[in-house]
Amino acid sequence: MNKFDKIKLFCRKFRIAIGVILILVGYFTGIVWFYLGILPLLAGVINFCPLCIISKKCTI
Repeated sequence: MNKFDKIKLFCRKFRIAIGVILILVGYFTGIVWFYLGILPLLAGVINFCPLCIISKKCTI
């Protein structure tokens, strides 16, 4: 496992957490811009890593 694979594992959890937090903030504050948290949430759920696409060094 190279360093990019480790980053990919961390980033997936991080994106899911950030997405959920942003959606919850939007829900409780009523500010609709926080619902953009769906983007990092979906990226984490479908395991999409922009760093891996750019670097082409992560394994699938």
